[in-house]
Formats: sequence, C-alpha cells, structure tokens
Amino acid sequence: MKSQKVKFNNKEGVELAGKLELPLDKRPQQFAIFAHCFTCGKDLKSERNIALALTQKGWGVLRFDFTGLGQSEGDFSDTNFTSNVNDLIAAAEFLKENHTEPTLLIGHSLGGAAVLMAAAKMDYIRAIATIGAPSKPDHVTNLFTESIEEIKKNGKAKVILAGREFFIKDQFVEDLENHALDNAIENLRGKATLVMHSPQDDTVGVSNARHLYEKMHHPKSFISLDGADHLLSYPSDSTYVGSMIASWVERYSPAPENEPLKTDEQVVVRLNDGPFLTEILAGKHHLLADEPKSVGGEDLGPSPYELVSSGLGACTAMTIKMYADRKGWPIKEVKVHLSYDNSYFEDIKHCDAEERKIGRFTRIIEVEGDLDEKQLERIVQIANKCPVHKTLESASEVETNLK
Repeated sequence: MKSQKVKFNNKEGVELAGKLELPLDKRPQQFAIFAHCFTCGKDLKSERNIALALTQKGWGVLRFDFTGLGQSEGDFSDTNFTSNVNDLIAAAEFLKENHTEPTLLIGHSLGGAAVLMAAAKMDYIRAIATIGAPSKPDHVTNLFTESIEEIKKNGKAKVILAGREFFIKDQFVEDLENHALDNAIENLRGKATLVMHSPQDDTVGVSNARHLYEKMHHPKSFISLDGADHLLSYPSDSTYVGSMIASWVERYSPAPENEPLKTDEQVVVRLNDGPFLTEILAGKHHLLADEPKSVGGEDLGPSPYELVSSGLGACTAMTIKMYADRKGWPIKEVKVHLSYDNSYFEDIKHCDAEERKIGRFTRIIEVEGDLDEKQLERIVQIANKCPVHKTLESASEVETNLK
C-alpha cells in the first residue's frame, strides 16, 4: 500500500488534511472514502487496516480528518453533522477532480451515519458500508448527556471525549436532532448497503444496526462483528472488517484487475517508486517482501534475508519428511527454526565493495515423533543434504542481463 498526504478545501474554504492510500502499482481502478468516528481522526490503526485490505484488491482509499480535527483546519466547536456530510462531499469532489469519482463510502460510528446521508446526494456512489453506526445521528449526544443542560443554557459547554477536551455548541446538538437517517436511506434505492456491527458494542447498541438494516432496501447485507469493541481496538477485528468489505463490494462495484505480474522465468518481482514494498510472483503464487519500519520500510512482508531463510527452512523440512516417509519413520511434525546474522539493509549499503562478508545461517530442527537417538542423528545428516542448503554453501553463479 502506498500512502500520499493530500489537502483539499471544503465549501467553506477550510483546508482538510487527508491520506490517499493506493495499491502497490499506484494505479487504482476505483476509489473509496472512509469517514472516521466522532472526534476520532484519519490516523487510527483500525482505519489503516481497513484501507490496506481494499488497496490489496486494487482500490484507492481516501481517509481524512473532518473540520477541526487531526491535521485539518477549522474550529471543531463550529462544526456539526451537516458540516461532516459537506466535508465528505468535498472529499468526493477532490477525487473527481484529481483522479476519478468514488464509488464506495465507508463510515465508522457517526461517520457511518454521515456516509448514509452523503451517499443520498451522490449519484455515482454504488455501495455504502457502515461500521457500528447509530440509527439516529443524535445518538452521539449520549456521550455528553450531563452537559446537555449547560449547552442549552449557555450556548456551549466543555466536554471530555476519549480523554480530550472539546467545546460543544448548542447548534451542534440542534443539528443532530434535525437529521433523520430514515429519509436519507429512502433515497439510497439502487445502491448496495452493508451494515457491520458488534453485538457487544456498548457505545452504539446493536439495536441500531437492526433499525438501519430494516429500513434499507435490497441489495443489503449484515455482518456481525462478534467480540469486537466499538473502536475495533484489536487489529484482528479491523483486518476482518477490511477484508469483508473488500470481498463484499466486488459484487456491486467490480474493479478491473490491475495488470498482473508475468514472466517467462520462474520468479518475477516488482518494486515501484515507494520505499521497499515489493511484489513477488513465484510460479503462480503471490508474495510480498518488505523491510522493517526501523529502516524505512512498512513491514508488510518478510525481508529478503527472511525469504532466503524461509526457503532454507522449507527445503529442510520437506527433505526430512520425504526421507522419513521413505523409511517409514513415525514423524508427526517437523519445525525448523532459523536466524541469519547479516542485515540486508546494512549489506546493501556496501554492495559496491569487492570484499563481502560471509553470512551465517543458524538452523535448529525440532522433530515430533517416536525416533531413537540414531534416527535423530540421521535426520541432522539428511537436513545438511537438502538442495537449498547445498546451493547456499556452494559458489552459485548469478547471470544478469538487461531486458
């Protein structure tokens, strides 16, 4: 996934900050917009996981901070639900002017209510997914119920939300009360909708999901996020949400596949103008390689040396298993633990040097089975005969040509 910082103005001229997540080849076929939860922001880890799942399916995803939040300009106390909807429309206009019009809207919590409202005003939106969304926008006032009277009396009040202080004005509360999602949903005929909600959500109860689903028109779908909390705090939950949205939307807004990797050789790799994230096609199998964040990578795949170590480990385990099967030895499981004492990132900085350091693989073999000491000794001998082991120990030649 490639990430680009972007800025655009809403209709009030306020500059909004966003991140445009793109597939590896930076050529998305379709675009989605993600609307974050109330007072949250675009940089939540859960949002990044959801965007990653979509970019892996060839989508571009725009995440941005609503007015007055995160890195966006403006005063949060002057915003309301209407301004959130207008910010979404501004985001869509940005994509239309600079790329192409979006076809998918995704909203989390109050952002889910906002995308339902905004989608009714965008003919080009084909699909909408909500995550933990309230069936009524004014549900969010439950977060500061004790301050409602002060807001109505003094016109505003300071509230604490998620450990941060915000000023809420009376116009914010009134605006929430004046929006009815049922009317907006009625205008979504022909657009596919997906409602995702956790039965354990103690911020926005699952009854909200039932109301939304009952009001929506087909094609509509519901996915239970059993065990997840409202903010999708566990990475496994947000990853699941992203993968399910990416799979679901293919039916309603199919994107042409990006040009696949092809080669007449056994393996081909592709690295674009990003840091290190690299696509690999090995035979018919797709993999990713990357470097750790500590050296500028995104840690979305194993490093080159980890891939080499993996090849050695896989070959070792397969060789042991084939030998044991041939001998009729009762082996239930083979594990090969490996480490390598060189840093690929450090090595590559000195790749012009004639003298290269000889690396060292450490291999620990763990065998589960009823084997005696003599058989175990033979296992070690067979491990040293695996083809990849022999290749690494020999002075293999690498022929390089330009295509």
